[in-house]
Amino acid sequence: MNLFSLKGRRALITGSGRGLGLRIAEGLAEAGAEVVINDVDQARAESAVAALQARGCIAHLSIFNVAQPTGVRTAIRDFEKNTGTIDILVNNAGIHRYGALLDLEFSQWQEVLDVNLTGAFLTAQAVARGMIDRGRGKIINLCSLMSEASRPTTGNYTAAKGGLKMLTKAMTVEWARHGIQANGIGPGYILSDMTRHLAAKPEFDQWVKTRTPAARWGTPDDLVGAAVFLSSPASDFVNGQIIYVDGGWLASL
Repeated sequence: MNLFSLKGRRALITGSGRGLGLRIAEGLAEAGAEVVINDVDQARAESAVAALQARGCIAHLSIFNVAQPTGVRTAIRDFEKNTGTIDILVNNAGIHRYGALLDLEFSQWQEVLDVNLTGAFLTAQAVARGMIDRGRGKIINLCSLMSEASRPTTGNYTAAKGGLKMLTKAMTVEWARHGIQANGIGPGYILSDMTRHLAAKPEFDQWVKTRTPAARWGTPDDLVGAAVFLSSPASDFVNGQIIYVDGGWLASL
């Protein structure tokens, strides 16, 4: 199954000190990749790197805030100069700030767009320069069901994830000719640090299970296969696509 092997590849996963990002990093490492753990919390990132190394994985550390342009460019430049090239980028870093649109503070709007959308652009821009020079690369953007639909109090998140879907297509249009495949993964309702407060509400928990044809919440493990596929040679002619890992949610009215 060499089509799915990531041996000899190095993958940067933003926001991977915990949660979905860490599980994706583990999955890519299990497929043979070196992984670069990124987070704004250095202690959390160091703990994740140590855990991966204890399992025999090759893991590196890169601390930067995806929403700060100069910090992103400097961190990517220094890492590639001192450690090695980045072959795979997973734009996973994301936050949520709930609020109805009429009541939403500008700071709540801007913070979510800065991290979830602008952060993906800044990191991809910095990494893509080297990928273009080498004539190959994989970029995976963590989109969402809310790249397609919304619900009350999630307008800022919906706008960011909808924008990320279209940014993925824009990356394809400009970078595919350079050997870069840019695609997205759209998780459905996945049990994670960001959603546990929702799953703890019986009415919401039942709504998710009833609304999802698979009749369950997803788990971080459910995202690993799509991440490995989109990082591997198996997806070398797959470009500009969003793979929804949602238990059939978008297939159902």
